[in-house]
Amino acid sequence: MASGAIRRFQERVLGPSRTGISSSTSEIWLLGVCYKISDGESSEEADSGHVLTAFGQDFSSLILMTYRRGFEPIGDTAYTSDVNWGCMLRSSQMLFAQALLFQRLGRSWRKKESEPPEEEYLGILELFGDSEASAFSIHNLILAGESYGLAAGSWVGPYAVCRSWESLIRKKREETDVKNKSFSMAVHIVSGSEDGERGGAPILCIEDVTKTCVEFSEGETEWSPILLLVPLVLGLDKVNPRYLPSLIATFTFPQSLGILGGKPGASTYIVGVQEDKGFYLDPHDVQQVVTVNKENRDVDTSSYHCNTPRYVPLESLDPSLALGFYCPDKADFDDFCIRATKLAGESNGAPLFTVTQSHRRNDCGIAESSSIVTSTEFSGEEEHEDDWQLL
Repeated sequence: MASGAIRRFQERVLGPSRTGISSSTSEIWLLGVCYKISDGESSEEADSGHVLTAFGQDFSSLILMTYRRGFEPIGDTAYTSDVNWGCMLRSSQMLFAQALLFQRLGRSWRKKESEPPEEEYLGILELFGDSEASAFSIHNLILAGESYGLAAGSWVGPYAVCRSWESLIRKKREETDVKNKSFSMAVHIVSGSEDGERGGAPILCIEDVTKTCVEFSEGETEWSPILLLVPLVLGLDKVNPRYLPSLIATFTFPQSLGILGGKPGASTYIVGVQEDKGFYLDPHDVQQVVTVNKENRDVDTSSYHCNTPRYVPLESLDPSLALGFYCPDKADFDDFCIRATKLAGESNGAPLFTVTQSHRRNDCGIAESSSIVTSTEFSGEEEHEDDWQLL
């Protein structure tokens, strides 16, 4: 399908493409960074122009992954392109690439057009190349996620792709020696229960996260950088409006890695918010495959970036989505838990997820959560969990 046809299909699903920054003076949050736009005149207008320029530089430095054509066949299939079915996989690649970018180059890193790209930056892109030789290609992600329904030519949801990444990272850790680990952070899925099979608000258990870090470091340390993934189903046909304030607030967290979400069958990577709008990177553009390696600093990486912000009304999102957060160290994780606890306490009985220190067992041997989120104990007559679904 031609790129123009893909764009028309996308607009039928996501709605007409809305681009640029609105005239609103409300602040913009982009993966934990706030851009405050002045509503004044003269010198304040100049300040606003500077702020918008800074926002544009930040947005265009985020890594974009899109449909590609012309890559080697996936497994034993004939697929040499992921057009029409790979958008969720590409959206998840963006989130993981962004986590690596923050870890290796820092949140303040910006792409410089006038200078050769850094070797570390090229090394990140190389990991996401479109071949089995690249650790985090869609080829390897599909292979790792077969037990969760991943297959070339098939669309999958956020929960399945999160679990698939968990499997892929574990597999790559086992295949390589400690000094050559391609992914230098643990991955932890925050689920609705210990076995991940019950409904209700997901529970982030600190003891479980600590265990994940210890296992990741193979017992060498009690803590490691960690990527938290929180798959959610926040309604039936669309996101219940009660959850929107909390979704928006997560972008104010310094640990924010955005949202995997969009419309049914049309995933995007949502990286920022302004009022009720979500700015996103769109994987639906079709581009020719590009080979990147860190030894070739002359390679053109422009296809991995987007200079034009697009936005979508948050109320129109599909209720099945996933949040991402990156915590580089224990202090940052503790800060995240404090923020998450406060957010849950202010959710009016509709928390996205809750935080607990440990799982204790009652006299019958049934696991219970020993929650540190005391302010989220519902004080109203209803617990309002009617919109939660099993993941």
